[in-house]
Amino acid sequence: MDYRPAPDRYDRMPYRRCGRSGLLLPALSLGLWHNFGDITPFSTQRDILRKAFDLGITHFDLANNYGPPYGEAERNFGLHMDRDWHTHRHELVISTKAGHDMWPGPYGDHGSRKYLMTSLDMSLKRMHLDYVDIFYHHRPDPDTPIEETMGALDQIVRSGKALYVGISKYDPEQTRIAVKTLRQMGTPMLIHQARYNMFVRAPEEGLTDVLKEEGLGCIAFSPLCNGILTDKYLEGIPASSRAAQDPRYLKPDAITAGRIDKVRRLNEIAKRQGRTMAQMTLAWTLRDPVITSALIGASRPEQVEENVRTLQDLTMDPEDLAQIDLILKGDAL
Repeated sequence: MDYRPAPDRYDRMPYRRCGRSGLLLPALSLGLWHNFGDITPFSTQRDILRKAFDLGITHFDLANNYGPPYGEAERNFGLHMDRDWHTHRHELVISTKAGHDMWPGPYGDHGSRKYLMTSLDMSLKRMHLDYVDIFYHHRPDPDTPIEETMGALDQIVRSGKALYVGISKYDPEQTRIAVKTLRQMGTPMLIHQARYNMFVRAPEEGLTDVLKEEGLGCIAFSPLCNGILTDKYLEGIPASSRAAQDPRYLKPDAITAGRIDKVRRLNEIAKRQGRTMAQMTLAWTLRDPVITSALIGASRPEQVEENVRTLQDLTMDPEDLAQIDLILKGDAL
């Protein structure tokens, strides 16, 4: 049966301007990091993508090595593209990245022109696309001159293989240098993808200031800390959870008693607000306008629905924010 998107999809989602660009992104975007490789049934992937778009999520985020195995998320997305999305390509913002290890040998990692441009060509073939909307350098590479890495991003935009470019995991000074270098070449930097959540607040230590000054957007990945900042692990590690079934990125020993105690206290604030823990966490992540979008993952369509309900009211009471800070610092009674 042909997929027909919900006609009211754009009424359900707020869209936020990405820095000083003309591009709007949904307040929540869908990441294909964990659940679009060979460990997730194809029909489940399809249902997650359809539910996301029906709820107004127009941005799907990938990378060359998402899987498992490497490349499998892009290959699967290419099949979904052919079946569901080719007639809606103009309504989608699709991103991919290169910068981590992808293939053996000296040319399948880091930040050289050789790697970045070759990787994007391979990503486009896997996804059955002529171009991506955003291409990221996935992490800084201290061994490659920044002029070479940014020069590759500049050439990628000029070639038409990406409409915009961004960076990920660069620290504040690296970000400032990258933005300046790319700007001197005549191509603006659009966006920075940074790990940001209640337990990982490093972007607040200078990065968000740089992004505001330079006019970049920010998309926060792992806003739910791989599920720890939900109520999923309050009573132990469920057999169906990521930590139990796929501990590549969330090992059981990361779910410490100290963290769970904090989540339990935070969950009481969420209940008082009439939110789930996940919803309060996402509202907290989006409280600063410099955060253009929060990048969610999902193993079931219902998780996407729960997360999108956050957007009905993003208001955070100042007293609640202060109490959250006390809990996270370990100073709450």
